[in-house]
Amino acid sequence: MTNTTEARGTQATEVLSYAAIPAGELDAIRMAGRDEAGNVLEIQVHAEGGAPLRCCLREARAGERLLLIAYTPPGTAGAYAERGPVFIHAEHCDGYPTPHHYPPWLIGRPQVVRAYDRQGRIADGVLVTDGHQAQGVIAELLARPEVALVHLRNVGYGCYNFSVGAVRANGG
Repeated sequence: MTNTTEARGTQATEVLSYAAIPAGELDAIRMAGRDEAGNVLEIQVHAEGGAPLRCCLREARAGERLLLIAYTPPGTAGAYAERGPVFIHAEHCDGYPTPHHYPPWLIGRPQVVRAYDRQGRIADGVLVTDGHQAQGVIAELLARPEVALVHLRNVGYGCYNFSVGAVRANGG
């Protein structure tokens, strides 16, 4: 999504940014040997692959070394600051390589799109059938002045997948 508006004589463009868990945060967790809930990290190897990785926003390949950690997503506060399980690579991962594109591994999956206001409270939640519908809903929610950030979550287990925000870029 790209929205163009005029700002102070220059063209300002808002571009969606699909954000995995930042590599630096995950490196600190790996280095500590414990997740944010204090759980000791244990390496898992999934023979079939398919686990959703929140470090690079793709599914794990067969035989990859993974960690299942407790994580509180960004932009939430108080009672809305949910902590839940997420899979990440056991070793350093450079992150999601195309942050301005919806993650392809989720395009065919139903998701819950949850909007948060600037105080970290839930502002709205929408069940979508797939990533194509999600992209439109994300754009609509982020266009609301009270919405600061959007999370996407799995339908069945409710696990956090990634966050989406609008980033302002100036063009010529």
